[in-house]
Amino acid sequence: MNPANPPRQLQVHRLPMAHPGDLSALADLLDEGRVRAEDVVAVIGKTEGNGGVNDFTRGYFTQSLMHLLGARLGRAPAELQRELPCVLSGGTEGVLSPHYSVFSRAEAAADAPPGPALAIGRAFSAPTPAADIGRWAQVRAVAGAVRAAMADAGIADPAEVRFVQVKGPCVTGARAAAALAAGQSVASADPNRSMALSRAAGAFGVALALGEMADDPALESALLTRFDLWCGRASVSTGVEVEANEVVLLGHSAQWRGPLRMACEPMADAMDLPAVARALARLGLRAAPQLSADDSARVAAALVKCEPDRRGQVRGARHTMLDDTDINAQRHIRAAVGGLVAGTLGDGRLFVSGGAEHQGPDGGGLIAVIAHAA
Repeated sequence: MNPANPPRQLQVHRLPMAHPGDLSALADLLDEGRVRAEDVVAVIGKTEGNGGVNDFTRGYFTQSLMHLLGARLGRAPAELQRELPCVLSGGTEGVLSPHYSVFSRAEAAADAPPGPALAIGRAFSAPTPAADIGRWAQVRAVAGAVRAAMADAGIADPAEVRFVQVKGPCVTGARAAAALAAGQSVASADPNRSMALSRAAGAFGVALALGEMADDPALESALLTRFDLWCGRASVSTGVEVEANEVVLLGHSAQWRGPLRMACEPMADAMDLPAVARALARLGLRAAPQLSADDSARVAAALVKCEPDRRGQVRGARHTMLDDTDINAQRHIRAAVGGLVAGTLGDGRLFVSGGAEHQGPDGGGLIAVIAHAA
């Protein structure tokens, strides 16, 4: 190993929150010296909002996080927010539990298990204009950020990438009006459709960066129309609280050490329990039908993308998620798939995000699990 580039090690701490502004668990880790503020590189979490355009729990948590770390680092929170990805998904329906996972990296401990081990990289695109959201310009911006995150992680081979989390911006009414006033058009002025287009563009961007898709602007018309095109390693969320595309990339590298490993599997539909079992099996975890207490303790984080099948059926049986005017379809599907995965893992601390357009098979999604090696 080149002494000028000592091996690094990733740590993941999954922490509870009593409310969307509660960072007390992280503050305790910082006070105890178990985590150093300068080592924190990303946060991914679930807040108890509605998951929609007006879910301000995400911004509340982000603001609280940046103030906590900014105070520890002696830096302005606004400055830190432009460097530290904080990817949040609102909506903790059913048994899902509000929580956040803190990813930190530092020089590997002398006794750390040898690699290949789980590595992490992060990157931001430039701020994305409203006119670019849901268009090929955003696809290319995400792809560039994914490539930068691979370089940050020290991963050269796209095959070693296991999972890419993207947080992208969306077009609000105000952003659409500003673009139109400047003589620009937007892909959609409807905030909810804009969120879907941004997620779709993010998934295409990940596929482009990983060599799964050609850089062909003609494919822009495939966004939200060609659901046969999907990336099984992309998880994309959107929100009003961000202006750029934020990327957190996880994969395996021989240059990293430590006990953490990751597996990712596409889910064919909302009932694809075998896909969950396959992801766990890749990490030496056996669900029979639920993980044992010892195996469950090895899981450091679990991340899921899901969506209500737009064809109105699951395995030939009609579902009513898309017809319910009382409860949004995304809330239905998060509760349903969250319950399935939580029951398998024996743990409700899951990042379950709806809106899986082009992120796994149509009507399905994906599951990714980080676990300590046996």
